[in-house]
Amino acid sequence: MPRIAANLTMLFTEYPFLERFDRAAAAGFTAIEFQFPYEHDANDIADRIQRNNLELVLYNLPAGDWAAGDRGTAAIADRQDEFRAGVAKALDYASVLNPPRINLLAGKSAETAENDLALLQNARFAAQELAEKNITLTLEPVNTLDVPDFALPSTRAATDLIAELDESNIGLQFDVYHSLRMGEDPFAIIEDLGNDIAHIQIADVPGRHQPGTGDIDFPKLFAAIDASGYTGWVALEYVPEGPTEEGFGLLRDLGLLG
Repeated sequence: MPRIAANLTMLFTEYPFLERFDRAAAAGFTAIEFQFPYEHDANDIADRIQRNNLELVLYNLPAGDWAAGDRGTAAIADRQDEFRAGVAKALDYASVLNPPRINLLAGKSAETAENDLALLQNARFAAQELAEKNITLTLEPVNTLDVPDFALPSTRAATDLIAELDESNIGLQFDVYHSLRMGEDPFAIIEDLGNDIAHIQIADVPGRHQPGTGDIDFPKLFAAIDASGYTGWVALEYVPEGPTEEGFGLLRDLGLLG
């Protein structure tokens, strides 16, 4: 069965961010991810990871002003300097946190030749900078129902861009929730691309809550992931329905969480 990681931006939000590492370890997790570390000192985060014997699997590049609605800047032609400064900032944190993967959010932008070129150039720049530190860059499709005008809305859009970039350290971050919201068949995608997927995230649909609250057949999904050849982490990136610690019942029943 897949290895399960906790997204500490989405889970355990009843507690301050730095407390969530302790809570995740107490709940039985051995690996974590988060969206953004940049509001905290990297050494404070590293201390929480180390003292709980956790493995950090991923975080995002800076994505602009999140509170103001930004969801990335890579596909915005007039913000390329900002994007590249964000890559440098992410690598500063990486020098302390040592993540194996850093994710790129393309952002919301109009479909123009200039923005398409900016995304291509920025993704290549990020991949090449991360390659020097032996870090994989992931590209994440995000559905346009939740985030209108997102520049990489589908798995096909992301895989086409990855193929065009042809950089050895770029992979797909596949979020089952976003895939289903776009009308895709995640089972078929996992079967076809399992060996090439760099990271997987999950939430139930509808609602984006914990496994067992919606329509996804998670035993079938986890079996498909196993059969595909994917060997990475499967991260829980959902909005808990109720207290976080009370939402792991299905995962425990399936033997995925101690």
